[in-house]
Amino acid sequence: MRNVRLVVRSLVALAMLGAPHVSGATDAVRSWDFSVMLDGDRIGYHRFELIEEGERRRVRSEAKFDVRFLFVNGFRYRHSTNEVWRDGCLHEIDARTQSNGKKLAVSGATVEDRLVIDAGSARNEFLDCVMTFAYWNPKFLRQPKLLNAQSGEYLDVQVEDLGREMIEVRGRNVDASVYRLTAEKLELKLWYSSNDEWLALESIARGGRIIRYELT
Repeated sequence: MRNVRLVVRSLVALAMLGAPHVSGATDAVRSWDFSVMLDGDRIGYHRFELIEEGERRRVRSEAKFDVRFLFVNGFRYRHSTNEVWRDGCLHEIDARTQSNGKKLAVSGATVEDRLVIDAGSARNEFLDCVMTFAYWNPKFLRQPKLLNAQSGEYLDVQVEDLGREMIEVRGRNVDASVYRLTAEKLELKLWYSSNDEWLALESIARGGRIIRYELT
């Protein structure tokens, strides 16, 4: 049971994700699905929709994880986020989370020149450009801090370029750039194609269990 709790913490952290860039799409609405795997077994999904509306982008995401332990559903997680972006910066956010019965909510809006974030127990204002864990925009890799869409925390992050390697995506091998992103209680590996399409994500939970996002 202790290992299940450790895996749960990692899964909750991973659900801070933003939407992926869909290479080559020409429609105003772009959608993408990721299967969420735990040690090779599918435990849920994380779906994204990116809507182009002139100078703004609207991002919707939905995550659903169910981890079973000895044939019993030991962890149930639901997460949804709606974001509005302008000029590469977060402009509005509404995020709702249910984690084994615990409910969290984060909302935010730009008032004049300030982004105001309300996480229930805390309220913060930002003058600078703020980004969530928005993997659809490669510029997020340059950010020293990112907003946790689940908790409303503004986290210090470090990004390391690990070079290139081959990765299997939808049954074919792709030459990808690899990055390591670390933040408080979070360490991820991310793979991108040569045209900046997000291909996969991986995190090793305590106990050595591997959590992976795979394109479907």
